[in-house]
Amino acid sequence: MSTTPLFNGTTNPLKPEVAIVGAGIGGLLLGLLLEQIDVPYHIYERATTVKPLGSAMSLGASVLPIFEQLGMLEELKSFSLPCYSAEVYNEKIERLGCFDMSDLDKLLGTYNRIFARPRLYEMMLNRIPIQKISHGKKVLRTDEKDGRVHIHCADNTSYEADILVGADGAYSGVRRSLYKRLDEQGVLPETDLENFTIASINMVGVADPEEPEKYPQLKDEFCHFSIVVGGSGGLSWGAVSVPDNQICWSLVIQLSDSDAKAMQFRNSEWAPESIEAMYKQFEDVRCPWGPVTLGEVMKHTPKDRISKVFLEEKLFTTWYGGHTVLLGDACHKMLPGAGLGAVNAMHDAVVLANAIYNMTDASPTSITGAFEEYYGQRFHRLDDQIKRSKSLTAVMGGEDQNFIKSVEYRPQVAWLPLIPNRGTGHVLAQEGQRELLADKHKRLQEEEQQQDNSVILSQAKAV
Repeated sequence: MSTTPLFNGTTNPLKPEVAIVGAGIGGLLLGLLLEQIDVPYHIYERATTVKPLGSAMSLGASVLPIFEQLGMLEELKSFSLPCYSAEVYNEKIERLGCFDMSDLDKLLGTYNRIFARPRLYEMMLNRIPIQKISHGKKVLRTDEKDGRVHIHCADNTSYEADILVGADGAYSGVRRSLYKRLDEQGVLPETDLENFTIASINMVGVADPEEPEKYPQLKDEFCHFSIVVGGSGGLSWGAVSVPDNQICWSLVIQLSDSDAKAMQFRNSEWAPESIEAMYKQFEDVRCPWGPVTLGEVMKHTPKDRISKVFLEEKLFTTWYGGHTVLLGDACHKMLPGAGLGAVNAMHDAVVLANAIYNMTDASPTSITGAFEEYYGQRFHRLDDQIKRSKSLTAVMGGEDQNFIKSVEYRPQVAWLPLIPNRGTGHVLAQEGQRELLADKHKRLQEEEQQQDNSVILSQAKAV
């Protein structure tokens, strides 16, 4: 098995070389941030091509300032719609209530923006240099030796770096290897070896209806967010309007404890497989918009935009060890009800990038310090976030205080000017060391000049 340096031998003792496993939202954002601060990185993705799957996605005040810092907010707005409300129906399509979000702009400084998840992938991928992503790289195992972390892939290749970031999803190969090493050392908590709690099956997609005039909701310049709850067998479904006459749809089946246990080892990630039976079973349920069925919406969805997945949750206690650190679903998998999974993966990426930015060198001590800073800022927030991800129904019923509190936390990029709070709501203070990139460059140049002057003075005295 060959071992390939990740960075062509161009090393800088002050900057760690970072290998990111997983080209999901968290991994891509981390790559974008490291690109800004000239930290060498490479992204390894197990799929042969990145196929962004999923349905509607919502980003609000807790994340949008990051995209504004990066100069990406206007592009995000171009493929998204503001969401002013979410309507809830029963299976007879009788309106049960409405979660009013029309005052969020005043309170939080922005409305939530709703869009098709693949569009966010596309925007982020376009900003990653093509040579910094390798596809078809399924990680079989990792190990650490000689002060480096080594990645061994199924295609008989191997790579090494100073830092390995496992952003490879709920069934992370990076986490599995890390936990194996820690368990052998007797330092891994038993709870981290327990299985996920499976709660439901979800099938989602993004449709291109042939006759968009059937859906008057698509004409509006704001998002229509409609969800049907209380169906037989724990069934719920929904439809969301996004730009370009597209409809994001979802179908969720809640599982009993016995069904969940039976399916424990039959999970499939976001991939277009095992969908035909589920489609036929529920194609006749009514769409919340007008007389059409959900099946009619689904049949106008390209196959590569449909995915089925079991939804689980688990907060892992251990996020790092040695030169390896975890991010996103690899260390905290949550249900998608409140849309917090992707948001928290992005928060992870920002805080981890900030910690790497503040490293003084690429030594093991600095690496451990960065991981400790990242974990210290993020872990204690996740238990509360996982609880909130369960409570969408209560939130939709009007109990919005949990939602408002969840967006008080808005981590931003440490080396860029902060985006101010434009709403009346409370925002938590930024954590960690902050120094603008230009100021850091100036400080380092001055320190280098002072060292040179000291050397010259010493030499003069010696003469």
